[in-house]
Amino acid sequence: MNTWHSKYSGYLIHITAWAVIFGIPLFVTAPNRPLMQGPEYVRFLLVTLSFMVLFYANYFRLIEQYLFSRHPGRFLGCNLLLIAAVIMLLHLFFRYILPPPDLADHMPVERPWQHAVRFLVGNIILYLLVVGVSVAIRMTGGWYRAETARQQLEHSRMQAELQNLKSQLNPHFLFNTLNNIYSLIQIDTDRAQQAVHDLSRMLRYVLYESSRPTVALSEEIGFLRDYIELMRIRLPRHVRLFVSLPEEPTQSPVAPLLFISLVENAFKHGVSNEKPSYITIDIHEIGGQLICKIKNSHFPKTDADRSGSGIGLQNLTRRLEMIYPGRYTFKYGPAGEADYQALLCIQLQASKS
Repeated sequence: MNTWHSKYSGYLIHITAWAVIFGIPLFVTAPNRPLMQGPEYVRFLLVTLSFMVLFYANYFRLIEQYLFSRHPGRFLGCNLLLIAAVIMLLHLFFRYILPPPDLADHMPVERPWQHAVRFLVGNIILYLLVVGVSVAIRMTGGWYRAETARQQLEHSRMQAELQNLKSQLNPHFLFNTLNNIYSLIQIDTDRAQQAVHDLSRMLRYVLYESSRPTVALSEEIGFLRDYIELMRIRLPRHVRLFVSLPEEPTQSPVAPLLFISLVENAFKHGVSNEKPSYITIDIHEIGGQLICKIKNSHFPKTDADRSGSGIGLQNLTRRLEMIYPGRYTFKYGPAGEADYQALLCIQLQASKS
């Protein structure tokens, strides 16, 4: 549809431009120059038609055949021959078929060949200008089409890459959650059964809702709330968990599964089975900006117990760059000797400029 619209819009622009040029003598006058009529207007039409011949010979043929293929010498030579032929035909037509009224006044003064040379030299610059306009319009149109194709290709590539990142995220999330439920089975079987039920609801969100480009913030917050409650069940008593989520989240559209990697990392690296630990999760929306701040005690895993560590943060960084370019800040890393902090701020609406 867009290609059809662009094609016929181009035709309409050409038709309108030539219609204006053809109509100028019929509407533009001066105190010492009346409207063109009869043979004078016919001569104007013939000159304008010669412009059209030269313009479209370049636009549809010569530019692509010689200029685009890097043969500027042939391009210039063909145009000079074409200009000379067009001008000579006009000269012969104006001299022998439709001469201007004052031609007889000049005939005793100069010979026919002299008049032809003067006619050729006097008009060649004007015709070269027509060639220049044709080249400029053709090159601009070609650049526009190439740029449009490049943007469409880049968009398709980004969509494919984003889908690939999501396909990596889903099994990564499932892998970590199943590990948690496996640990819970050894602690409390009844709670493990409830956890499996909660997990099925969460997986429904991951597998179906997350396939959309955006979800309502309320849905994403609900998913995170379920996940945090699932993780809370298996936390040792010496772990302090502070959670601040919006009580009534808005329906603002957000990309799905943006925060799960940060929350997962907090539970994975912020909890020790022996030492006092804490996790603070604060997500809120203010002034069109969504802010996620997570801070936790830091107990890095050993090389033998990575369990996919790092995959989530790498995917999140790449997704943010594709979905919210220039509209987010993301910082994470150690905050002191025994703490770790992640701060993600997203401008939900693009600024109007």
